[in-house]
Amino acid sequence: MLNLTPHELVLVGENSDPIVRIPQSGQVARVATRATKVGEVEVDGYIVPVVSTEFGEIDGLPEATDGTIYIVSIVALAALKGTRQDVVAPDTGPQSAIRNADGTIKGVKRFTR
Repeated sequence: MLNLTPHELVLVGENSDPIVRIPQSGQVARVATRATKVGEVEVDGYIVPVVSTEFGEIDGLPEATDGTIYIVSIVALAALKGTRQDVVAPDTGPQSAIRNADGTIKGVKRFTR
């Protein structure tokens, strides 16, 4: 597994104890984005723009290599639209993520594709 996120990934067991730590590789897969203003909303007297974000190419994601699974952010995974079976993201949903008292994710139980 090659972790293409900027963070160490901690996989935890059902009892929330860490079972595997996957360090960041130093290479980060990033998605190009383009934001287009589609409106605005008023919040406490302030006008706040609303944009539609379009995802583009992913920079930093190697070509598929037999036997290698790439770990990317959920945004990068969404941009792939299911085109790569060798790419996963940490499942940070409430049934997988283990958080500390401040809400920071300490580990996840599974990946998502």
